[in-house]
Amino acid sequence: MPASSPTTEDPVPLRKTPPQFSQYQKIRPGTPKEAELIEQYLPFVKNVVGRLALSLPSHVDLDDLYSAGLVGLLNAVRNYDPMAGSSFESYARVRIRGSIFDELRRLDWVPRSVHDKARKVQAVIQQIEQSKGQPPTDVEIAAALGLSMNEYDDLMNQIRPATFVCLDAVSGNEDGGETPQHETISDETTLNPVDSTVRNEMARLIETRLSTLPEMQRKVLALYYFEDLRLREIAEVFGLTESRICQIHSQAILALRGYLQRMVADDR
Repeated sequence: MPASSPTTEDPVPLRKTPPQFSQYQKIRPGTPKEAELIEQYLPFVKNVVGRLALSLPSHVDLDDLYSAGLVGLLNAVRNYDPMAGSSFESYARVRIRGSIFDELRRLDWVPRSVHDKARKVQAVIQQIEQSKGQPPTDVEIAAALGLSMNEYDDLMNQIRPATFVCLDAVSGNEDGGETPQHETISDETTLNPVDSTVRNEMARLIETRLSTLPEMQRKVLALYYFEDLRLREIAEVFGLTESRICQIHSQAILALRGYLQRMVADDR
């Protein structure tokens, strides 16, 4: 099956879940129907890779990520259950992104120093929030870190790669110490009751935390992760710079990850 290299062109409009899925619980491997569905959703893989490429350094090989995305698409086609309630696009996005992030973790492209800086900012956000009872502002975070606003802006740009990776494993350890999120929510048909309970509880915690974030952070996360807008497109919506949108995104992700890790630790 030929596949062209991924690009960072504008996203391809997503198709509705094809009618084949309403007729069959699963597509049998190796059949023409499976090949047809994979071919139909190749632009979807390019779309996901293209969006992620904007936040990755130039030395990351996009062809490798595209190949990983194809593996995720194949898994989605073979495991999707239309009776589970989610659309194929939503299910496939999780599997495709999950496979790509698995490949990124394998490549270990984010330096440990970047992870260390991200953890430091995350810890400060948690400390301020616990003392104030509400999410901190940029000025408060910068002051707690002993940085000027220009230095703080530079720091947030440095840790940007770590924050784009960690939403996929937002409840775990960015060094790979816990199960990635896409593995805990991947296939409805293979979840045992314990796995399902854990997944539902994690979804509840994320929903609870999102509701407490500042409005701008909620909007940026919603537009980026659920409406598939790129950062530059979100920046145009709000009349802000792309750099500023990146900062808002990074703060929201660090706050969300810190909250979930704290909740998980409290339950142990």
